[in-house]
Amino acid sequence: MRLGVIGLGLIAQAVHLQNLQALREKYQVTHVCDLSATLAAQIAAEHGGPVRHSTDAADVLADPEVDAVLLLTPGTHADLTRRALEAGKHVLAEKPFAHTVGECTELDALAAAKGLVLQVAYMKMYDPIMDRARAELANLGAVRLVRVTVLHPADRPQFSHQRYLRYTDAVVPDDDYGRQKAFEAVGDLGEPYVSIYANVLQGSVVHELSVLRALFGEQPISIAHAQAAGLKPGVKLEEPPQLQALGTFGEAQLSLSWNWLPDYPDYGEEIAVFGSAGRLYLNMPGPYLRDARASLVVETIQGGERAGTHLRSDHRTGFLHELLAFHASVTEGAPVLSTAAGAAYDTAALQQIARSLV
Repeated sequence: MRLGVIGLGLIAQAVHLQNLQALREKYQVTHVCDLSATLAAQIAAEHGGPVRHSTDAADVLADPEVDAVLLLTPGTHADLTRRALEAGKHVLAEKPFAHTVGECTELDALAAAKGLVLQVAYMKMYDPIMDRARAELANLGAVRLVRVTVLHPADRPQFSHQRYLRYTDAVVPDDDYGRQKAFEAVGDLGEPYVSIYANVLQGSVVHELSVLRALFGEQPISIAHAQAAGLKPGVKLEEPPQLQALGTFGEAQLSLSWNWLPDYPDYGEEIAVFGSAGRLYLNMPGPYLRDARASLVVETIQGGERAGTHLRSDHRTGFLHELLAFHASVTEGAPVLSTAAGAAYDTAALQQIARSLV
């Protein structure tokens, strides 16, 4: 597959470009694009082979040597996804995908009408441990509580071990489209709710919704209460909040806790499922640890005895598996796991949380 990569920032350099090198038998990167001409030229030269480079996404979308695009730009990707689909390109788009449910459903329909693959890059849905975790749910009895906990450090300590190139020749335009859609998503709430929705909920918590969807399918979600300390109407927060949400997920209670802990460098993420007959603990690795593995602990009763199973996934993370899945969908017609329609489900739940903060 001939691939164009649009956006060459942190997630591109720390994860995607390295994985594309490992998958050279399946992917040929033919065009890279970034607002920094210096960076685009350097990445093209370092990747090897005849790789074109540009500073305008339109050049990639017009390139006949590009079959599909990987969208890694900052902010939401709905507008660029629409342009790519209209140009006849298959799309793998990083999160945040879109701020509104309408954008998700519209783009899902557009991809279907064009006969193109549209995959949202919710890499945790593709982690190799997910299949086993999903199978183990059947051993837990009736699910009573789903508890999600995220411990989020400052960004830089998470990727300080990675090489990260940046140059000053990029002129970054205002994201008027993304800002407009964020305001549309939360109604007339204004700040700080718009920023919490765009940066925390769509920037991080969306992954938790996608993991729950990968485990349980699209269960009905109802958020009864959400809180974050220190919110003042009209005042944007200087740093992310401590955010808690309570509600129901299908027949189970849902407890979601997202915590900004900037001074401790390790990322933490646990999805715990408590059933009438067992318990499951799924721990996901930080996003910039290229070979870090997810872990799974399952506790059940077998023949009157307590049994515990400890499992780890292989070293090929969800990031690499999502690239393999995208290739299979484009070249073999394999079904897409992380669809834009699924992103609509996640987005609706995030909007509930944002509005419950008031």
